[in-house]
Amino acid sequence: MIYVHVPFCRSFCTYCDFYSEIADDAMFARYTDAICEEIKRRRDEFDSRLHTLYFGGGTPSVLPLSSLTRIVLALQDIGFGAPFDEFTLEANPEDIVQKGLPYLQSLRSIGVDRLSLGIQSFDDNLLKWMNRRHNAERAEKAFTLAREAGFGNISIDLIFGLSNLEDDIWAATIDKAISLGAEHISCYQLSVEGDSTLAHMVNQGRYTPADDEKCAAQYKVLCEKLGAAGYRHYEISNFAKPGFEARHNSGYWARMPYVGLGPSAHSFRDPMRSWNTPELSSYTRSSEILSAEDRQVETVMLSLRTSRGIDGNYLRSASEQEDIDRMVREGGLVLMEGGRYRIPEDHFFTSDAIIRELI
Repeated sequence: MIYVHVPFCRSFCTYCDFYSEIADDAMFARYTDAICEEIKRRRDEFDSRLHTLYFGGGTPSVLPLSSLTRIVLALQDIGFGAPFDEFTLEANPEDIVQKGLPYLQSLRSIGVDRLSLGIQSFDDNLLKWMNRRHNAERAEKAFTLAREAGFGNISIDLIFGLSNLEDDIWAATIDKAISLGAEHISCYQLSVEGDSTLAHMVNQGRYTPADDEKCAAQYKVLCEKLGAAGYRHYEISNFAKPGFEARHNSGYWARMPYVGLGPSAHSFRDPMRSWNTPELSSYTRSSEILSAEDRQVETVMLSLRTSRGIDGNYLRSASEQEDIDRMVREGGLVLMEGGRYRIPEDHFFTSDAIIRELI
């Protein structure tokens, strides 16, 4: 598994606190040089057990096609090139529309077979409030162009849990995503992060976060509508048509080894986790060795985020049987099926609290 962090954006979203820089052509060349050099330097760390490539950000679609191509060729040079089991590129809808069909066809020619479109909403007022570059019409146009280019695996990102998101707008947003026929839909609850614009708005009294009741109600509508439309709720925030579950992200939840390239990217090879510092000019790398307890907690936490759950014997080795039994008895917070424990969908929204009780 290979993750490439592209730390560039054309503008910053209201809610975002990820490391990113305003895109600049001069930076692109230096960044690409650094990534290619890092690939050579770390060639012994790559693992072929799950051969996926994921460009995330930031906004990977602002990166010139020449830079994307150089990075793919650099991976090929060390024996980890295309074809990949899955090759995902995150994209801003506005970039897709502006660059058009030739750009999308070029992405396919270098091996990209999955697009993740950061649509977030199909409501123009909310998109403006989020400081997104696209509007609803351009979002739909981007999806249509991707289909025309031959992409048969498109994921859409949506955000819920906004105090200014009305129930009818949320329902219409889900319906639009379904009508487009997206193979995969990721839905995230808005959170107030660190030094984001949203955090400053909250501190200044210009925004009041949605309460738990509103968020839970919106999550319930999401689960019901996507379930009725045939989507499989395979992870707390992720829904897919059968066979279109994200292979790369599923690898994270299974704690498979991955190499993260670029500033702010994280890497993992049990028991070591490492990360690059968030400096574009000269990022450095730090690491830690996870203790046996850390690894056990992480395994329980990540496994119970998924519909597959966790092996019963493993959970019993990590938790008190009394606690597990109580969770099973109390309203079915945890279910036992086929030798595995899992959190049922109707309790996914409160899964953090359930998992804390178990670990």
